[in-house]
Amino acid sequence: MKLKFTGVSDPGLIRSNNQDAYYVDQEGRFFIVADGMGGHAGGEQASRIATVAIQEHLVANWNTSSSDEQLLESALQKANEAILLDQQNHPERADMGTTVVVVVFRSPQSPWCAHVGDSRLYRFRNSSLEQISEDHTWVARALKMGEIKPDEARIHPFRHVLSRCLGREDLNQIDAQPLNVTPGDRLLLCSDGLTEELDDFHIANYLKDIPLVEKAALTLVEAAKEQGGHDNITVVLVALD
Repeated sequence: MKLKFTGVSDPGLIRSNNQDAYYVDQEGRFFIVADGMGGHAGGEQASRIATVAIQEHLVANWNTSSSDEQLLESALQKANEAILLDQQNHPERADMGTTVVVVVFRSPQSPWCAHVGDSRLYRFRNSSLEQISEDHTWVARALKMGEIKPDEARIHPFRHVLSRCLGREDLNQIDAQPLNVTPGDRLLLCSDGLTEELDDFHIANYLKDIPLVEKAALTLVEAAKEQGGHDNITVVLVALD
């Protein structure tokens, strides 16, 4: 299966700095999106540290005998440790952290993904958009338990409260799973700067109308800005031909 891919990140219209980070492997082996938090310098540093640590670990261990699940879990744990070490060395960044979502294509027909936090992975297939990742947030848990309704979740004041992120001593679980993909699918990795402004219905419409990944990614970012652009916006789009 041949991959076409692109990535774009924009600070949005409100924030002066961009605390998102992403990495697109030019060989199409893996893709990363991270959304940092913890103040102006802290958020930028946390997402950058995570992205670099994951990239380096994946490259160094790509051809080892470890399973895709083991590789992803160890990469995200390494990123968590790197952020914790930076917190120790720079107490002024002690509260920094980051979300992250990663997709690896060690086997082109059987990719895997892993995530921590609320940066999302979607699969677009036959004009239908499906969220693959599950947000690690208070609101997502309340929605799953039936404590709130979907229309309440989108505007809930606690929707940004994370239950899990990188940069925490108590990170003891990383969600990793295989991806079901077929030729024609597109995978969308994004920060919540996109999903806060555009619901799934509108994202799907843009992906349906724009087949080229570069144009589609840029259009999604611009559409999010037109809706307010209140946060940093990062999109990585992977098309499976």
